[in-house]
Amino acid sequence: MTKRYAVRWFLAGGALARTGDELAGPALLLAGFALTGSPATGALLLAALTVPAVLGGPLVGVLLDRAPRPGRLLAVALLLYALGLGTAAVSAGRAPAAVTLACAAAAGLFAPALAGGWSAQLPHVADPARLPAATARDAATFHLASLAGPALAAALAAWTLPAAPAALAVTLLLLAVPVAWRLPGPGRARTAAPAAGPGLAALRSGLRLTVRNPALRGATVTSVLSCAAQGMLAACAVPLGERVLGGAARGVALLAVVAVSALLANAVLARYPLRATPDTLLRWTALLQGAALLLAAAGHPALVLAAALFAGAGEGPQLTALFAVRHREAPARLRAQLFTTGASLKTTGYAAGAALAGQLAGAALPAALLAAAALHLLAGAVPGKERLSRPRSGAGRVPDAPGRG
Repeated sequence: MTKRYAVRWFLAGGALARTGDELAGPALLLAGFALTGSPATGALLLAALTVPAVLGGPLVGVLLDRAPRPGRLLAVALLLYALGLGTAAVSAGRAPAAVTLACAAAAGLFAPALAGGWSAQLPHVADPARLPAATARDAATFHLASLAGPALAAALAAWTLPAAPAALAVTLLLLAVPVAWRLPGPGRARTAAPAAGPGLAALRSGLRLTVRNPALRGATVTSVLSCAAQGMLAACAVPLGERVLGGAARGVALLAVVAVSALLANAVLARYPLRATPDTLLRWTALLQGAALLLAAAGHPALVLAAALFAGAGEGPQLTALFAVRHREAPARLRAQLFTTGASLKTTGYAAGAALAGQLAGAALPAALLAAAALHLLAGAVPGKERLSRPRSGAGRVPDAPGRG
C-alpha cells in the first residue's frame, strides 16, 4: 500500500467513523423522544453517551500507545461503540431505563477513539513532508461530519422510522472497522522506544507531560476554552434563529454555515499554507472566533450571518493547529493518550459551555453570546511556547508545504 493511498483510506475511514459519531447524539435524542414521548429521555441518553468520554479518553489512549497494532484496537473500539449505540437505541422505551442508559454510557467510553485516537495514528500513515497537509485534511473530516451527521439525522427522522438515524450511525461505524483494522503499526521507531511503564504510570506520564510542556499546556487550555465557547454558540443557535433570523430552523442552519465555513477554511489551508507556527495560529483563530461572537451579539441578521462565517473560518484552522502542536510535541509512546485525553477535555468543555448558555440564552441571549466571546478572547490570551527552530516530523508549521495527502 502506497503512502498516498494509505492517507486517502485513513481520511475516508475517519470521515465515516466521525459522521457516525455525529449522528449518534441526534439519533439518541430522536429515538428517546419517539419511543417514550419524553424529551427528557433523549437528553439523558445524550448525556450518558457524552459524559463517559472523560474517563474513556485517557484509558483508550494508554491502550493505543501500548498496542503493537493500534489500528486493530481502534477497530475493536468502533465495534463496541456501534454495539452500545445500537443496543441503547433499540432498548429505549422497551427495556428498563437503567439498561438503556448503561448501554449508551458503555458506548460513550469508546467515543474518544473516533476523534483523538484515530488522528494519533496519522504519523504512521503519512510521510513526514506531507504530514501538515494531511493534518489539515484530517481536521476537515471533523467539520464534514459535524455538517453531515445532524443533517442526515433530521432527514431520516422526517422521512423514515425514528430508529433510522441510529441504524445509519451504526452502519457508518461498522464501515470504518476494516479501514481501522488495516492501519499500519508504529514500525521500528516506536518498537525500539522505551515503554512508558505500567498502565497507571503511563497515564501519569501523559498527564505530567501535558502540564509541564508549555506548548501542550497552552494548546490544551486554549482548545478547551474555545470548545466551551463553541458549545455556548450551539446552545444559542435556536434562540438566535427565533429572535433574529425568523425561525428556530434557521438557527440550526446557522450551525451548518459554521461547519461549511470551517470545512472550506481547512481546505484552503491545506492548499495554500500559512507561514505561521501552529501555536500562533491556535491563538489568533481563537481571537477571530471571539470577534465573530461579538458581531453576533449585536443581533442584526446580516451581522449574525457574518459571525457564523467568521466563526467557522476560525474554528477549522484552530483544530488543524491543535493537531499540529500535538503531533510535534508528543513522543510516539504517549501520542494517542495525549490526543484522546485532549478530545475528552474538549468534549467536557463543550458540554459545560452548552449547559451554561442554555441557562442564559432564554432570558439574556446577548449576554450568553458575550460570555462565549469572552471565553474565546481568554483562550487567545493563553500563553504558549513558540518554536523558532525547525520542528521534528515536519509538523511545525500549519502547513509548511502544500501536499496532496
